[in-house]
Amino acid sequence: MNTIGVSANRLEILQIAKAVAEEKSIDQSIVVEAMQEAIEKAAKAKYGQEHDIRARIDPATGEQTLWRIQTVVADEDFEDDSKELRLTEAKRIDPTLEIGGELKEELPPFDFGRVAAQTAKQVIMQKVRDAERERQYEEYKDRVGEIINGIVKRVEYGHVIVDLGRAEGIIRRNDGIPRENFQPNDRVRAYLYKVSREMKGPQIFLSRAAPDFMIKLFAQEVPEVYDGVINIRACARDPGSRAKIGVISNDSSIDPVGACVGMRGARVQAVVGELSGEKIDIIPWNYDDATFIVNALQPAEVSKVVLDEEERRVEVVVADDQFPLAIGRRGQNVRLASQLTGWQIDLVTESADSERYQREFQERTDLFMKALDADETLAQLLASEGFETVEEIAFVAPADFIQIEGFDEEVAAELQERAREFLDRLAAENDAKRKELGVEDAVLELEGMTPAFAVKLGNEGVKTVEDVAGLVPDDITGFREPGPDGKPVWVEGILKKGEMRKDDAQMFIMKARVAAGWIEADAIEQLIAAQQPAATETADLTEEERALLALGGLGGEDAADAALEELEFDLEALAAEGGDDEAAPEE
Repeated sequence: MNTIGVSANRLEILQIAKAVAEEKSIDQSIVVEAMQEAIEKAAKAKYGQEHDIRARIDPATGEQTLWRIQTVVADEDFEDDSKELRLTEAKRIDPTLEIGGELKEELPPFDFGRVAAQTAKQVIMQKVRDAERERQYEEYKDRVGEIINGIVKRVEYGHVIVDLGRAEGIIRRNDGIPRENFQPNDRVRAYLYKVSREMKGPQIFLSRAAPDFMIKLFAQEVPEVYDGVINIRACARDPGSRAKIGVISNDSSIDPVGACVGMRGARVQAVVGELSGEKIDIIPWNYDDATFIVNALQPAEVSKVVLDEEERRVEVVVADDQFPLAIGRRGQNVRLASQLTGWQIDLVTESADSERYQREFQERTDLFMKALDADETLAQLLASEGFETVEEIAFVAPADFIQIEGFDEEVAAELQERAREFLDRLAAENDAKRKELGVEDAVLELEGMTPAFAVKLGNEGVKTVEDVAGLVPDDITGFREPGPDGKPVWVEGILKKGEMRKDDAQMFIMKARVAAGWIEADAIEQLIAAQQPAATETADLTEEERALLALGGLGGEDAADAALEELEFDLEALAAEGGDDEAAPEE
């Protein structure tokens, strides 16, 4: 039977440790420590597991030493004779020993049997594997955000295993470009986006579908991007099909779009080639949100943009013949534009916008005819001058009426008197209805409360100050929640959308809680103080600084995904109507 001696050739031990360390790219001391542990384990198997046995291999000479260690304890604390030694006995052996000291007894060399040698081998291999995994993790965790080159090792169920040299990475099926097929030994470039520490070793996740992969490719192909002269502020991709990137130049003499395209399209074509023919729209970034949204919807031409900053939604009006182009194939153009800008985009045709305007105009006309006891011509004139509610007519400055052609002070006074009488009658009706619904008078005394608001609260079963105090802002303003098809839908609150802001609703509820005795009045002061710094910080900023501040809060990829999910029109239905084929002509 072959045996391995602890007293084997000392130089051979060091040579083996050095060879293993170089092969696995780990420190030689780790291999030496693994050998020491293997010797200790084999010695315990020979002398008994209860003993405290330690081994040492001199890293310079390879000399091996084996000891049994006993710790000196007080006589009354003595428990285990295999690991402990009474103080009185220790003093007889070595008078210098004290409690807590260690007595080392050198053990003679011994030969490993077959089982002991196999065990030692397993211990060394496990230690080396652990060290190799730790080295891989430490090496790649700081390379997150880089483009990694590798060779395809194998493809399993659509997942591509990539040999990175001293580690393996994986391009999962959803991180790859659709319809892109790799074969073993193909060279591949991918974006390293995550390294996680696992029991079986570090998992290195690569992606060819991530927007950051395209940004890094442009940094490699466009020197101005690499140097920071041109910034890629946003990127949205439909991997393998089309992408949009927003670029801006820090040097007014350099055209960011032209620099990214390159001479005869050489730079952008190099990126397109790496991405399997994915078409790329290079969009000039703009600090003005409306302008950037218009740019992002290229090649469609936009007629009008209406922003809702609180909801981060934008209504975009396009000509009827531009609507299919703005939508794109299967909604691709508007979807990418929404991801790129971070705004939810609602597309409306000019004809639909005109019909809605005519409908709203007629509704205001009918309201003014009823409230002011006026003829249709006068009501239409007031609606065309921008008046939307009877309250505006009742409390507007008389000078604003006189500016309207054909109006004088007498006419203005008469109209405002009629408007106020109408509001008084409406308030009386609402107050009567409020009482009928059982809404307490104390509710009407809350700051910001009106009889109409009280009626709406009563219709929802909110009848006391305590009921109001128990509300949350969403109950009043409304909120979005996932619908049956997964797309967010708007759920109306007690008030119609836009009638009250969320922060105003929060303040209203806080005051109700003070009135109900739930909280102290200084809680409102604390809330106002918390809101004040945000307003103060932005009050003195320039337009450019405000834009930069807003850009910092777009929310990145998560916000883009949320915006994508919120598209309210049925893209498949639009495609079925034929708008698809007209949208993006082949280039």
